[in-house]
Amino acid sequence: MDRPIVRITGGVGSVSRNVFGVFALLLVFGMAMGILEAVVVVYARELWYPGNFGFPLAETPREILKAELLREAATLVMLAIVAFLAGRRRLDRFLYFLFTFGVWDIVYYIGLKGFTGWPPSLLTWDVLFLIPVTWVGPVLAPILCSVTMIVMALILVSCEEKGYAPRIDRLGAVMLFGGALLVFTAFIYDFAAMLVASGLSGGDAGFREASGRYVPESFHWGVFLAGEALIVGFMIRAVNNARRLL
Repeated sequence: MDRPIVRITGGVGSVSRNVFGVFALLLVFGMAMGILEAVVVVYARELWYPGNFGFPLAETPREILKAELLREAATLVMLAIVAFLAGRRRLDRFLYFLFTFGVWDIVYYIGLKGFTGWPPSLLTWDVLFLIPVTWVGPVLAPILCSVTMIVMALILVSCEEKGYAPRIDRLGAVMLFGGALLVFTAFIYDFAAMLVASGLSGGDAGFREASGRYVPESFHWGVFLAGEALIVGFMIRAVNNARRLL
């Protein structure tokens, strides 16, 4: 039998006050992380792209690439630990992670725009992530993902605030993970297709050279938006299936 969450937290009113405080702290933390990320990237681009950042990318030394991978991994660990400390249950921790990640990502681009004037457009291509493979896409796409993550966290956590527990059934889980997989595929497809066409893998000698010649051709908006739609559908289903707390 599920334990009555309201009794543990001291009532819906206390949940409201506690949740507001948690989101406020996570907002400040995410904003600070976003500014820090933007400053680091400003330094990196000044070293490697003193003129202007764009494709094709400059060839990155192996040591610098390893350092960048470690930096990205460390960033994820910091966001995950903060979410773990902020939440009491697994779902809360997951949602707090999404919220903080979304704030961090949006503020990062705002910081870059303020510091350097980049990106000139929301449709400007960017290297988004390197773990586990290279993600590329127009800046608008990760911003849309971040907005979705923030909204999901606010809506599902607010359900508990109002005395309801969001319920994730098997179909809902399939929608969430399927949507996330489609979004991931949209981000990695173009770069991965280039590597496959070149017959290369990450350990090949020509990998960095091919990466240095890479210029994005097209972003699969249909796949991306289908993934976003599935995630939004998951949100709606989780709210509609919410159970009243005792």
